[in-house]
Amino acid sequence: MRKRELKNTQWSILIIALILCAIGLVALFSATQETGYDEFKKQLIWLGISVVMLLIIMFIDYEVLVKISPVLYGVCIIFLIAVLMFGRQVNGATSWFDIGGFSLQPSEFAKPIVILFLTFVISKIQRNYKEDISRPTRLLLVLSVLAVPVLLILKQPDLGTATAFLVAFALMLITAGIDKKYIIIISLLIVIGATILFIPQTRQAILPEHAQKRIEIYLNPESDPRGAGYNIIQSKLAIGAGQLTGMGLLKGNQTQLGFLYPKTTDFIFSVIGEEMGFVVAASVIIMYVIFVTNSMYVAKTAKDTTGSIIATGITGIFLFHMIENIGMVMGLLPITGVPLPFVSYGGSALMTNFICLAILMNISSKRQKTIFVGG
Repeated sequence: MRKRELKNTQWSILIIALILCAIGLVALFSATQETGYDEFKKQLIWLGISVVMLLIIMFIDYEVLVKISPVLYGVCIIFLIAVLMFGRQVNGATSWFDIGGFSLQPSEFAKPIVILFLTFVISKIQRNYKEDISRPTRLLLVLSVLAVPVLLILKQPDLGTATAFLVAFALMLITAGIDKKYIIIISLLIVIGATILFIPQTRQAILPEHAQKRIEIYLNPESDPRGAGYNIIQSKLAIGAGQLTGMGLLKGNQTQLGFLYPKTTDFIFSVIGEEMGFVVAASVIIMYVIFVTNSMYVAKTAKDTTGSIIATGITGIFLFHMIENIGMVMGLLPITGVPLPFVSYGGSALMTNFICLAILMNISSKRQKTIFVGG
């Protein structure tokens, strides 16, 4: 990487990511003392591997990654099919391969790959066919690229990850210049759909039983305090108990007495809120806001539309995970099992986050002037 490229690189997003990793490791250390710090030790190993991945990928031109994305996409689809056939089931979802004591989640690695291939297809349409992405036939082609992995992920089932893809896809289309009428129509459909799902009779007719239960618990967790509502109630108790400065590491009641579950993944922010308090928890939120803002700035200042589309898609993934995870542990959003980027335990998620971070840094290193294509 040349001197000019190093100077252009958005180092702030790397610094914030590393700080978030450090906070996550501290929380994991406290949350895993009763298990001999097993997950904490594994996370350290995954962090080392992830940093190596970052150093490799940030020096590969993102245009090269886009060119090889069709091959990566094909391999990704094969793994998503394979995990349904041979994967391990955890909490009702068949999403993991067990390899030598470690677990790998193909749907996590699919995130940057699908974003790159979607960019490849969109760029081909815009360059070769000289056609607006909003034309129905071209839009259906792009949608089909997204539909295959999303349907396979829903089959696991993993609604949270599937939704992350949809958020990223919507932002990518906006960046690619999709007609505003589609944005308005989709926004109206989302509002109408969400409203319908909150009507009990309609919800029962449309959704499967487990999805109905999640919405019911989201609306009224106290309706099943010892069953489906237990986790969210304990999470809110933990965050509230932390008050301003927290109860102290290794001293959180909900965390240390086993009431908070799963405390190392989905509810790691609750551990931070209980043991480190409002000050650290609020600082984490502020850092995520800065991270997402700077990531979007990378999209805005990319040297070409291709870079802008990729960066926007990756930003969408991070944005959804941040809002959904923090929102669900506070009872503001339904629980979907979405991890908190750079903080939650999980090797596949951590590696994927650093791969996405490396791509963002590579895009920022190539920028020359402000460019942003919007509807």
